[in-house]
Amino acid sequence: MPWLFLGIAITGEVIGTTALKASHGFTKWGYGGLSVVSYAVSFYFLAIILKTIPIGIAYAIWSGAGVALVTFIGVVLLGQKLDLFAYLGIALIVAGVLVLNLLSTSATH
Repeated sequence: MPWLFLGIAITGEVIGTTALKASHGFTKWGYGGLSVVSYAVSFYFLAIILKTIPIGIAYAIWSGAGVALVTFIGVVLLGQKLDLFAYLGIALIVAGVLVLNLLSTSATH
C-alpha cells in the first residue's frame, strides 16, 4: 500500500505543478486552486508513506519521478524545448529512481 500512496503523492505533485504553470502566477484562480489542492493531496500521502518508507528513498522517488513527469508534460503538451544536456540530466534522474526501486535494499518493498 505504501507504493500506491507514493504514486498518488507523485500524481498530486505533477498535477499541482502543471496547474501552477497554467495559473499564470495565480491570476487564473481555478488553476491556482487546483494547484493548492493537488499539493495538499501530494503532501498528505507523502506524509503517510514516510511511516514505512525511509525519508531519503521516498523523497528521492517522489521528487525524481515528479521532475521527469513534469518535464515530459512540458515537452509534449506545452512545447518546451530542451537541449541534449537537459535530456541527459532527466535520464540520470530517472536512472536514479530506477536504481532505488529495483536494486536498493534500503527501500522496503
